[in-house]
Amino acid sequence: MSDNESLSQEAEHPNHPSVDQSDRTLPRNLRQSGDPGIEMLVSTRVRKSPFFHKSFNENGAWRATVYNRLYHPRGLVEPEDGGAMKEYEALTEAVTIWDVAVERQIRVKGPDAEALTDYVITRDATAIEPMKGKYVILCNEDGGILNDPVLLRIAEDEFWFSISDSTLMQWIQGVNVGMDFDVEIDEIDVAPMQIQGPLAEDVMVDVVGEEVTDIPYYGLMDAEIDGVDVLVSQTGFSGEAGFEVYVKEASKYGERVWDPVHESVVDHGGMQIAPGHHRRIAAGIMSWGQDMDHETSPFQVNLGYQVPDDKEGDYIGKEELERQKALIEDGEYPFNLKLVGLKMAGEPIRDYAPDFWIISDPDTGEECGYMTSPWWNPELETNIGMGFVPAEKLQTETDATLDDEIYEEDLGVEFQVHLPDEYAEEPGEPVYATVAEVPFKESVNPSAREQAKLHAREDADE
Repeated sequence: MSDNESLSQEAEHPNHPSVDQSDRTLPRNLRQSGDPGIEMLVSTRVRKSPFFHKSFNENGAWRATVYNRLYHPRGLVEPEDGGAMKEYEALTEAVTIWDVAVERQIRVKGPDAEALTDYVITRDATAIEPMKGKYVILCNEDGGILNDPVLLRIAEDEFWFSISDSTLMQWIQGVNVGMDFDVEIDEIDVAPMQIQGPLAEDVMVDVVGEEVTDIPYYGLMDAEIDGVDVLVSQTGFSGEAGFEVYVKEASKYGERVWDPVHESVVDHGGMQIAPGHHRRIAAGIMSWGQDMDHETSPFQVNLGYQVPDDKEGDYIGKEELERQKALIEDGEYPFNLKLVGLKMAGEPIRDYAPDFWIISDPDTGEECGYMTSPWWNPELETNIGMGFVPAEKLQTETDATLDDEIYEEDLGVEFQVHLPDEYAEEPGEPVYATVAEVPFKESVNPSAREQAKLHAREDADE
């Protein structure tokens, strides 16, 4: 076989190797195969959350995924009744309750808890005060993102990692082998639920009292619900106002806490929904496994702010991340692809995408990237999403990349997205997409970065 014949066969391979993923060891499978219509097997090798009976048996969740080796409800409203967009309406106009026990709680506790935690996260753990939380990332030695949990500091000597969808406990235990930090590292019997939406605070006042209104963003509070000890945080995965309730001894008391909270949500015109991915996309909140993984650098996905300039001491991945940072500061972007926000034409995407839809260059027609998280946004009246595109198409050569800003020149840069025929304007034809600023829709509690952007715009307007 000639070299040309070999290259031709490679280009036609259904897993789309023509998208440049040469800086990955394990390329993503981009085969466009759609939904095979399979049923999920429920067995004992995957755990049920303490709220499983409530979500599936009583509230009628009709589909599920597996997240952190737990079954996870991903559809409460049937498609014929409005489906996921009906759930979006409840989230943005009233209040919702989510079963997120899949956010397993990994506890690091002991005299060296702060030192070990500081070693495994890129940010400064010593700056987190007791009864406060912070969004953090943990990286491997190659700078790849292993997990992006909300880190809760319960006490001077106790941290909880409220993890995203990748195993973390065994990794932290492995890190400590031979290092002898004086800590205990375990998963604990704590299961969170989220209360999200404009009326979330009203629900929380009902179930824990007025003092909940004093919790700052990322603040924590001990409370009781129906005599059960819980931890309450003002956090969430939606961009709307929201809280998380961490039920202690959840295997025993999960349903006892769920019932009064769910009753209050319903009394306020809300309902249980699946986690609001349609809203988190609008807020620019990423999902581990979709928008990033262990081979993704923070600098590829607008998390450069998580790599500090002034953190004292060592942390895992520091040498590689500082090398990447220095390259970018010198005008050399070390990755093929970068995550951007895109606004897309086409019919409204009203449900989860079963594939990483291919992105191509409109000038050449060549496949060059892929969508990670698309959805329809009713306020903007357009499809939005996040996707990886060639960094060479963007202005990536200066500190703007480090600061997670996007160049004004990049806004409106065009690509094509190969949507399934059900969403395409013409069957078999790609739709146009343009690079857009993220977040698409501001969060109720904007991050420090978003607040800085808002202040900068206000100053410019003046």
